[in-house]
Amino acid sequence: MQGRHKLNKKFIADFTLLLVVFVWGSTFVIVQDAISFLTPFSFNAIRFFIAFVILSIIYLVFTKKNKLHFTKESIKSGFILGTWLCLGYGFQTFGLLYTTPAKAGFITGLSVVLVPLLSFLLLKYPLNRNIILGVIFAAGGLYMMTMMQSSSFGFGDFLVLLCAVSFAMHIIMTSKYAAKYHAIPLTILQIGVVSLLSFIGSLLFEQPGKMYQLDVLLQPEVVIGLLVTAILATAFAFLAQTYFQAYTSPTRVALIFALEPVFAALTSYFVINEAFTASMIAGCTLILAGIILAEWPVKTSTKLQDQHHSH
Repeated sequence: MQGRHKLNKKFIADFTLLLVVFVWGSTFVIVQDAISFLTPFSFNAIRFFIAFVILSIIYLVFTKKNKLHFTKESIKSGFILGTWLCLGYGFQTFGLLYTTPAKAGFITGLSVVLVPLLSFLLLKYPLNRNIILGVIFAAGGLYMMTMMQSSSFGFGDFLVLLCAVSFAMHIIMTSKYAAKYHAIPLTILQIGVVSLLSFIGSLLFEQPGKMYQLDVLLQPEVVIGLLVTAILATAFAFLAQTYFQAYTSPTRVALIFALEPVFAALTSYFVINEAFTASMIAGCTLILAGIILAEWPVKTSTKLQDQHHSH
């Protein structure tokens, strides 16, 4: 009976994480619609502030008996995580101004492959054959998707690649801090930092006087974009990821998260009829194969896979 209960929890965890990935993948198109009215930093400032408020209410309501989890060390960790997350979303949202949602989705997916490489360089985790092959596959796929197109590897694609590096760093830092601190306060802190840094970015690089006006904020595309991304893609997604990763293996999480670019491409195809060339499809396939291969456990060492906390 206990085994069945454990199996059910694993299934619920996997299914919920798949739902998170579907939400992340399908929001590329929604974000692109919203940022045609609201500039990227302003969009992220409001999106993450709404999520911050939602999570803070959840924390205050459901953790009355717990001691205060905000310490000097956890705040510092939350700030580091929030900075990488802010860079990730900032580069991604800016990249969407210059590239297609499908390409952005697939390039963002490369963060899953970058994790083992950066873990090796920064944390000295060992690399195995599958990881090296996965990186080669993904790099080849990236080349086919971008350099072989008439648009080549554009400025938007470069920004989204920087986003993938930032998300990879966020995953590595999460694996470093998640074990030390309570999950919900850490999530609240990093989401609050993303909102704050994005607001500062909007003041420095955008026209806040024009952006934070009701006629812009009440545009249907902006309202839908903010609510869907704040509630589902931020508050629900990060809370679900934090909670359910305890019931499934990090390797399976990484494999599930590798499906994000597939959902992004499919949404792009069905919603805005984005056309795919043969080399784009081949490139997508190679990147996806590379992502999955890099996460495939090998018999000699599964230590690296077990260190992952995927974005």
